[in-house]
Amino acid sequence: MIKLFVGLGNPGPEYTDTRHNAGFWWIDALADQLRVTLTQDKAWHGMAARTTFQGKTIWLLKPQTFMNLSGRSVAALARFFKIAPHEILVAHDELDIVPGQMRLKRGGSHAGHNGLRDIHDQLGSDDYWRLRLGIGHPGVKSEVVNWVLKKPMLAHRQAIDECIERSMHALPFLLNDEVAKATMLLHTRPAKQNSPDKGS
Repeated sequence: MIKLFVGLGNPGPEYTDTRHNAGFWWIDALADQLRVTLTQDKAWHGMAARTTFQGKTIWLLKPQTFMNLSGRSVAALARFFKIAPHEILVAHDELDIVPGQMRLKRGGSHAGHNGLRDIHDQLGSDDYWRLRLGIGHPGVKSEVVNWVLKKPMLAHRQAIDECIERSMHALPFLLNDEVAKATMLLHTRPAKQNSPDKGS
């Protein structure tokens, strides 16, 4: 089962609504769903909350180390509470998926995502779950940094928010090792959804 839910992003008001903070948006939605408040915890270099759901203890974490050092926060909490990599789920922005879609996967490459790269290094393992939240791609590699650090256009933000809302229904399955059911729910798109066009 998943014991630690992590959302990736950058701290500070200037980053709050940028695409790179989609993981933070997801954790905030999860905190609302569970009716908990994340608070600053220096020991974990982030904002964290501990709660129970269906009798199971879980942690929520938003690293405050900036994206490139996310692993420092994740590893500190995971090692202290003896949470194995396969018991960790990391929600993050994904360039190769359009807004409104998401994908769940376990293990594999960090694909150049600096937050995942540092988590790989700090955990010494890639065997953790990732919830890849689509933010779309600018179409040109040289524009990627500018793209992730900008606010999405309204249609994209709405699509991402709706995607995050749908994902909340997968929580019981993630906690009960019903991965097939979680995956089916997370990967299914609403019947009438159209892929938003690129642009910002």
